[in-house]
Amino acid sequence: MISVLEAIVLAVVQGLTEWLPISSSGHLVILQQLFNIQVSVAFDVMLHLGTLLAVLLFLRKDIIKILKSFLSLNFASSEAKLGFYVLCGTLPVAVIGLLFKSFFESLFSVLPAVGIALMINGAIIFFTQFFKPKRKINFLDSLFIGIAQAFSIIPGISRSGSTISMAIFRGVDRKTAYKFSFLLSILAILGASLIEFGEINFAQESMETIALGIAVSAFVGYFALKTVANAVLTGDFHKFAYYCWLVGIAVLFLSL
Repeated sequence: MISVLEAIVLAVVQGLTEWLPISSSGHLVILQQLFNIQVSVAFDVMLHLGTLLAVLLFLRKDIIKILKSFLSLNFASSEAKLGFYVLCGTLPVAVIGLLFKSFFESLFSVLPAVGIALMINGAIIFFTQFFKPKRKINFLDSLFIGIAQAFSIIPGISRSGSTISMAIFRGVDRKTAYKFSFLLSILAILGASLIEFGEINFAQESMETIALGIAVSAFVGYFALKTVANAVLTGDFHKFAYYCWLVGIAVLFLSL
């Protein structure tokens, strides 16, 4: 069982890195490898559900509009189309994740691979500053962004970093880019949590520790979402690349 302090640290890291484009899985590997902090499946799933609560709250208005359009069978509306694109964009991560599950899982024990992935992640984010996207999202965009999300299974490649960057590279306007990225994450997080749910042993952690982890990751995650959204809109998104490069180089050096 982890201590209260470890629970808070892990929840803060999860809340920040799930949404900041710096890879939550990469930071989890770093914590486990360098500081010997082991996370039970139960606690890991609960932390992800905390960040899921954060994005549901952050995008509550958009989610309600999408659900209303589906329930009213108004499939021609922009909200229904966006919901359809989210469903389509989720397919690549489901297919690729299942086909290459063992390969991706093997990378979680290879620290140098995380360092290299972080540097690649930084390069992807860095180049977003040279694009001036202006148009709305379409079906083909959703597939490309979905494929980008699939590769974020690799520890060190950020989900928000890869999906927002791909949207910007495709010409999708910045506001739609971050909103679609966050909407796309909802089904991915929910699906991954459900897959791991069968392996959960709640006896490993106290309910108080789990509740604390959920609350902290949700609280921190909400403000991380606001930070990313603001960075994308103001054109500062690419600046996260410097952090990725710094951590990536440090990880490679420490793994020698």
